[in-house]
Amino acid sequence: MHPRKTSLFLRAALAVLFVFSAALLPAETPDSLNWSPEFSMQFPGIRGTAISPDGSLIAYVVRTAIMDGEKSEYRSHIYIVSADGKSDIQYTRGEKSCSNPAFSPDGEWLGFTSARGGKKNQVWRIRIRGGEAEQITEAENGVAAWRWSPDGRSIAYTMRDPETEAEKKRKKEKRDVILVDKNFKYNHLYRISVEKNSEGKRDVQRLTRGDFHITAFDWSPDGTTIVFSHQKDPRINTGFLNSRISTVPADSGAVTALVSWGGANRQPRYSPDGRWVAFTSHGGSPQPVGLSDLYIIPAQGGQPKKLHDTGDRNASLIGWSRNGKALIYSEAAGTTRHIFALPVDGGAAKPVSRGQGVAGSVSLAAKTDRMAFTWQTLTSPAEVHISSTRKFSPKKLTRINAEITLPEMGRTEVIRWTSKDGLEIEGLLTYPIGYEEGKKYPLILNVHGGPAGVFLQRFTGSASIYLIQYFAENGFFVLRPNPRGSTGYGKKFRYANVRDWGYGDYEDLLSGVDLAIERGLAHPDSLCLMGWSYGGYMTSFMVTRTQRFKAASMGAGLPNLISMTTTTDIPDYLVAHMGGKEFWQDYEVYEKHSAIYRIAHVTTPTQVIHGARDLRVPFTQGQEFYVALSRKGVPTEMIVYPRTPHGPREPKFVMDVSPRILNWFNQHLGR
Repeated sequence: MHPRKTSLFLRAALAVLFVFSAALLPAETPDSLNWSPEFSMQFPGIRGTAISPDGSLIAYVVRTAIMDGEKSEYRSHIYIVSADGKSDIQYTRGEKSCSNPAFSPDGEWLGFTSARGGKKNQVWRIRIRGGEAEQITEAENGVAAWRWSPDGRSIAYTMRDPETEAEKKRKKEKRDVILVDKNFKYNHLYRISVEKNSEGKRDVQRLTRGDFHITAFDWSPDGTTIVFSHQKDPRINTGFLNSRISTVPADSGAVTALVSWGGANRQPRYSPDGRWVAFTSHGGSPQPVGLSDLYIIPAQGGQPKKLHDTGDRNASLIGWSRNGKALIYSEAAGTTRHIFALPVDGGAAKPVSRGQGVAGSVSLAAKTDRMAFTWQTLTSPAEVHISSTRKFSPKKLTRINAEITLPEMGRTEVIRWTSKDGLEIEGLLTYPIGYEEGKKYPLILNVHGGPAGVFLQRFTGSASIYLIQYFAENGFFVLRPNPRGSTGYGKKFRYANVRDWGYGDYEDLLSGVDLAIERGLAHPDSLCLMGWSYGGYMTSFMVTRTQRFKAASMGAGLPNLISMTTTTDIPDYLVAHMGGKEFWQDYEVYEKHSAIYRIAHVTTPTQVIHGARDLRVPFTQGQEFYVALSRKGVPTEMIVYPRTPHGPREPKFVMDVSPRILNWFNQHLGR
C-alpha cells in the first residue's frame, strides 16, 4: 500500500508522458487550456464501489487511459477511502487491471478480480491491513462474476464452459467448423473454499450443469442456498425474451425452479432474513421494448408479488434496506438518475437521493444503513460519496480530479418544448464557450442511442465519442433531446415510438431545433446532425426527410431495418419496436421506416462511421448507406475503426471520432 499522494504523483507523471501535461502544470491557467480530446481523456473514470459491512471503508475502481507508444487501452485499479475521507489509498498496482472489489463479511479482506496471474480473470484477496495479494481461484476459463459466502469461508463464482479436449484438438488441426446457434458455451456456478486444505489445495465444487446460462446470483443469508437467474443460451437476444430464476443448494444438489413464467426475470436478491427473494421482471410475458418492474417471491416458492410501479418502470435493483422493509433501486428520472426505496408492503417509492445530477455505482453496507455511490453533475466529474439510506446527507470522499484545472466551460441547461402533437419533450442544451447574447451560432443536433437511451446530466467534459465541450469550444450549440422512446419518462413515453420510428421522434427532435432558432440562439442555415446506433438510424432517416442540415454524421446507424433484423444480435428488440410483426408479415412498415428505401431524397453531405466488428448494428449497415450515397453522388465519406464493436473501446479511437466529425461539419459549413 502507498499513500494517496504517491499515486497522484505517479498519475501526474504518466500524464506528462501521455502528452496530457497541459492540465497539470502549475503555469497553466484556465484561459490557456482548451477542451481538446487529449484533455478530456485525462479524466479518470470510477467504475464501481464496494462498501465494507460496517460502512467504514469504501473500495472503488479507477479507470485510466493508457496511450503511450503502441498502447491504446484502459487500465483499472482499486483504491480504498475511509468513510470520513481522511484516508484514500491505492490498493492494487501493475500492468494488469484489477476490478470487481468486495469486502469479506468480517471486513478483514478485500477480494477482487484480475488477470495478473495469467491471461484469465481470477479472484484474488488482500488483507485490508496490507500485504501481498493471494490468488484464490484457478478457473480454467476465468471468472465471470463472484460473491463471498455469508461466513466468508467460501466464494461462489460463474465460469463459461471451457473447450473440451476434442474441441481443442479440432482447433489445432484446423477442423474447428462453427455450427451457428449450436454448441453453446454456458456460464455455470462453482464454489471454492477460501482456505487451503491439508494437502495445500482449495476444494472446488461445480454446483450447476445443463443447457442453461447463468446471468446473476446471490447467496441466502444462512449460506445454504444460492439463487440465480438463467436463460436457455448465452445470446443477448434470448435474454430479452425469457430468463428464469432458480435455486441450488450451496453444497451442490438439484436445481429448483423459483420463477418460471415468461419474459425476463433478473437480478435476484435475498432479503436480510432469507424469507424472500426480490427480482426484476417483465411480469409473465416478454417485453423486449423495455420493462423492469420489481417483484418479491417467498424464498421457498410461491406466487410472485408485484410491488408498486416505479416512476419509469425500468428499475435496476441494488438490494434490500437493512430492515428488510424496502427494496433499494436506481432509475432514470428525466435528465437525472437517482436512488429510490420501494416499500415491500405495496407502498409507493420514495427518493433516497436528490439533486440535479447522476447517481451511480451504488453499494449498500450489510451492517449499517450507509451506502456508497458516485455522483456527477454537468460541471463536475464523478466522485465517490457516502450517505445514509434513511436520510440523504451526501459527503464527497474522493478528489480524483482535484489536480485537473478545468478550462472555461460552455454552460448547459435543461430545456423543454412541445412537439407537433402536443407531447412535452425535454433535453439538454450546451452553449458555445464565450457565447455572446444576440449572436447566432451553428447548432449540432445530437441524437442518443436506444431508442430507450437517455441524455442525463453527466459531466460534459468527460471523454466520449461525442465530446460536448470540444464542440462548444469550437463555437457550436449542442442540443441533446430525449424524444419519445427515451427512458426516464415512464413506460407510456418509452413505448410511444413503437411502429413510428422516424416520424413522431423526428418531430420531437426538429421541434427542439426550432425552439433554439426561435430563441435567437441557433442560425437556421448552420445546422448539423449526428448520432450513434439508434441516433445513427435517426440521422440516416432525417436526411431523407429534410434538407435543413448542412452536414450529418451517422455513427453505427441502421438505415435498412429489413437486413438489420436478419443480421443483428438483438432481432427481437427491433421487431418489438416495429409492432411485433416480422418483416415478411409487415413489409410495408419496415420499408416505410428504412432510410435506404428513401435514399433518392438525400442531398445532405453525410459522413458514415462504423466499427469493423459491430454485432449489434453490423458493419454492412453503414456500408449500405455509404455506397448508396456514393452512387447517388451525395458528398460522403466512411470511417471504419478496426477491432471495434458497437462503439470505440480503444482510447485512441475514442479521441479520434469528434475531430473527424468537426472537420466534416466545418467543411460543409464553410468555416
